[in-house]
Amino acid sequence: MTHQYRVLVVDDDPELRRFLAGELAVENYVVGAVGTGQQALIRLRDAPWDLVLLDWTLPDFSGVEVCRRLRASELTIPVLMLTSRDAVAERVQALDAGADDYLIKPFSIEELLARIRARLRRSGSSNNNETVLSFADLRVNTASHEVSRGGEEIQLTVREYNLLLALLKDPSRVQERQALLHNVWGEHFVGDANLLDVYIRYLRKKIERSGFPTLIQTVRGVGFILREGDPKI
Repeated sequence: MTHQYRVLVVDDDPELRRFLAGELAVENYVVGAVGTGQQALIRLRDAPWDLVLLDWTLPDFSGVEVCRRLRASELTIPVLMLTSRDAVAERVQALDAGADDYLIKPFSIEELLARIRARLRRSGSSNNNETVLSFADLRVNTASHEVSRGGEEIQLTVREYNLLLALLKDPSRVQERQALLHNVWGEHFVGDANLLDVYIRYLRKKIERSGFPTLIQTVRGVGFILREGDPKI
């Protein structure tokens, strides 16, 4: 029997909710639909969902706040944010809150369905990976999201964790900048590419300790690779 993915639609516009629910049902998704952030959090915590379509503007609190609370509760459900806001700063705000992708209204249903398929493929692929990924003395448990180095636990944000995971999944290969942006910030990321450098710095600051070999190496003009370097001073 073919698995039916479960998608929760969160939007305060009842007509859009009905439209999206109908289109998704035609595509053989199991669909839930709610109109407030509070209802969304209740549904997300009470039942398993494969993906959330989350509107930014809700009557009680914003979709960004829903996303923050979702990630704070350690739920890793993929979130695709739907909004009419298109400023780069607002996109960064949504992504930093834990959104996996971002689609500007008005959008075509064909593009939305393509984004959903891509996100579910990526999520399904990661679910099939081994539970523990490691490099040198760095360990990541993908089931519990626990990260440690030399046995010492490291606290990462959702974005830092996803960036580290992207590097860890193929540690012997140089990860190109554009590929990392697509994998961590979504296939259709539009914004300042220097955002990647900012998060690489955040990640290095947390996982590279004085006296231990550096782990994230820059390959100029290409991207980044996990490789043991000289001890950090």
